[in-house]
Amino acid sequence: MVYSQYNKTILPNGLTIVSEKIPSVRSVSVGVWVKAGSRHEIKSNNGVAHFLEHMLFKGTTNRSARDIAQSLESVGGYLNAFTAKEFTCFYSEILDEYLPRAVDVLSDMLCNSIFAPKDIEKERQVILDEIDSVEDTPDDLVQEVFVEKLFPGNSLGYPILGSKETVSQLTRDRILDFYNQHYIASNTIIAAAGNLDHNYLVELCEKKFHLSSRPNRNHEVPPQKFGRGDFIIDRTVNQAHICVGTVGLPYAHHQKYELLLLNTLLGVGMGSRLFQNIREKHGMAYSIYSFLDFFKDNGLIAIYLGTEKNKTSKALKLLDKEISKLKKKPISKKELNQVKSQLKGNLVLGLESTARRMSRLAKMEVYLQKFQDIDQVIEDINRVSHESITELIQHILDSDRMLRVMFIPKNIN
Repeated sequence: MVYSQYNKTILPNGLTIVSEKIPSVRSVSVGVWVKAGSRHEIKSNNGVAHFLEHMLFKGTTNRSARDIAQSLESVGGYLNAFTAKEFTCFYSEILDEYLPRAVDVLSDMLCNSIFAPKDIEKERQVILDEIDSVEDTPDDLVQEVFVEKLFPGNSLGYPILGSKETVSQLTRDRILDFYNQHYIASNTIIAAAGNLDHNYLVELCEKKFHLSSRPNRNHEVPPQKFGRGDFIIDRTVNQAHICVGTVGLPYAHHQKYELLLLNTLLGVGMGSRLFQNIREKHGMAYSIYSFLDFFKDNGLIAIYLGTEKNKTSKALKLLDKEISKLKKKPISKKELNQVKSQLKGNLVLGLESTARRMSRLAKMEVYLQKFQDIDQVIEDINRVSHESITELIQHILDSDRMLRVMFIPKNIN
């Protein structure tokens, strides 16, 4: 039985369209993925990719901001966007019959936005408030500082929102310069998943997406050095917020699944080692988990831990002990099989959502330029050996590579 069908088309102007037909659903998720994120900024315009994302919702030559907001909501759909390190995504979820409307709205935002000066000033204040919100959320902020310290002097370490200083100085001309450089056909992917016909999607996109066909000049500068060691920062916080980790792997790396399994074993879910041994057994942290990210040429893996100020020292010792235990005593084949089952289950259950499938399609195109069906992914996970994950653990968790960023309450003993 065929559950889905993948197709890919590259138009003459360089616009890439990928889709996965899922006939068993009545919805479609469609996203426009532009390979322009905070990594493609310079220090003086940090935050411009995110600012631009906001501005495309503020009005076009055909629609007001209110019209954009109501265009899909009025038929039960959803419209949103986000900015990441290496791309910006504008996406919608709608009933399959409203696919033409979704393409029309998304293309109008991408191709016909007016960037009115008064809207730029209004949105500047919104983004400055957003930056304040992160400053007031120490568990988010410590992770942002961790990434900045991990990739020092490189745009990969820049905060996606920018700083108050850089956002305050962004002019309309600088925003348009970034738009004109990056929002071009060859730098853009249209991804869709759900009950749709690929040829019809291509036809709609050909009619609506009138993006420049200029050559793509994107160039990601790899980091030349990586942060390591301890950074202790006194802050007015009620508990300690700690982020420990190191450089990970690129999205296309052959040991990607070993790293995903290590992350799952360490800190994904209540059954993970960190949760069970530090929170449940010792009560040394309310919140503890691990996370990772994959980029074009590298990545990161890290652990977040939040604990009471008087438990900081004990919690750190327990964390070091867990990492050391993983390096000294290889995981059993039984535990490895359990973690494989957990990861496979998480991936397959996630694909019940058309939005997740759409996102997966786009990321595979960004980083691999090819499609991997879920059966191939499961096969790759099953192929991970006891020896290969042991080798990865020894390399990734090398103490000489580790970076530790800590927000410590100012009045800690």
